[in-house]
Amino acid sequence: MLNNLIFVLNCGSSSIKFSILNPQTKKKYLSGLVECLFLEKTYIKWKYLGVKYKKYIGAYISHENALNFIFNQVLFKKQDIYNSIIGIGHRVVHGGNKINQSVLINDEIINCIKESAHFAPLHNPLNLIGIKIAIEKFPALSKKNVAVFDTSFYHKMPKTSFLYAIPYVFYKKYHIRRYGAHGISHDYVSHEASVMLNKNFTSLNIITCHLGNGCSVSAIRNGVCVDTSMGLTPLEGLVMGTRSGDIDPSIIFFMNQKIGISIEKINTILNKESGLLGLSEKSSDFRYLEKNYSTNELVKLSVDIFCHRLSKYIASYICLMDNCLDAVVFTGGIGENVSLIRQITVSKLHLMGLEIDIKKNFLIKNGKSGSIAIKNSIPVLVIPTDEELLIAKKTMKIISSM
Repeated sequence: MLNNLIFVLNCGSSSIKFSILNPQTKKKYLSGLVECLFLEKTYIKWKYLGVKYKKYIGAYISHENALNFIFNQVLFKKQDIYNSIIGIGHRVVHGGNKINQSVLINDEIINCIKESAHFAPLHNPLNLIGIKIAIEKFPALSKKNVAVFDTSFYHKMPKTSFLYAIPYVFYKKYHIRRYGAHGISHDYVSHEASVMLNKNFTSLNIITCHLGNGCSVSAIRNGVCVDTSMGLTPLEGLVMGTRSGDIDPSIIFFMNQKIGISIEKINTILNKESGLLGLSEKSSDFRYLEKNYSTNELVKLSVDIFCHRLSKYIASYICLMDNCLDAVVFTGGIGENVSLIRQITVSKLHLMGLEIDIKKNFLIKNGKSGSIAIKNSIPVLVIPTDEELLIAKKTMKIISSM
């Protein structure tokens, strides 16, 4: 008999992930993904009790329409599962300066998420849409919705890591600082790494690389995140699918004052038209980039720049490890599946004591985990992330204490 299930909703900038699972047994009864929102062909893929389904939804589908499809055409048709849901967990990217832990959602929390939306303009408004529709569709669980924040994982970072070298008043008055993102993923894989390495989490020193359409690196020392690549917003740091990552801030002034591009358009360019898409002039999809790496000059250049930036961040974070690095971890859609990225990146870190086994590296993909390092190297691990499981666990913990 089904019981104690948690519905997890993760509204991303161009996709929606959803899952229904028992966080205690880790069994997933239903999971799915809507991808290519706002594009010509939007698809939903889901798996119910091991059986896979795929359906074309339509063209230029919004988050609201996709969520209604998930509820009306998938979830509500599985009444046994629907009736066994006792709580709903939401991934929320940014908690601003007021929230540093997972919380039960109420009007005050919703207002905090709204107030923090300027820190994560591509995510927080969409997270709020997911919360609104979930409450409407599950009125009996309206007071059992939990927000799990990406930024919570970084609340113990030291000021030396999270402050920017601008007048201190901007931090005191406006809370301008590094907040980080992808914290749920970094949290999950770091705990998994401690199990794989058979090392107590509170003494774990690792560097975790979450590589997907959004990318970030975190330095975890003695089980605490002490630095991360994303900043005030998820725009800073690595080269990403459509985001620029680190640039000279003066580029913005140049684009505005010399070229005449509006600030609004520059914001769009840096968030949605840059990164791998902007460099390659073709695609941000690594399935395309990996396939054309050897034949397209701009594709090769964009991938090489991606790996160059990633290796620099990893190398710089090694100096934060107190002379002991236990492992480097790759996760996320790219980190888990694109052996080319792992190979190019780690090849630049030989001086740091990292070297991969080419055969192992090629074989680990499609949900597999394991070490890809040679025998005498510092461990290099591939660990599939499971943000939904972590969100479900945190949601269960909160609603169980009500």
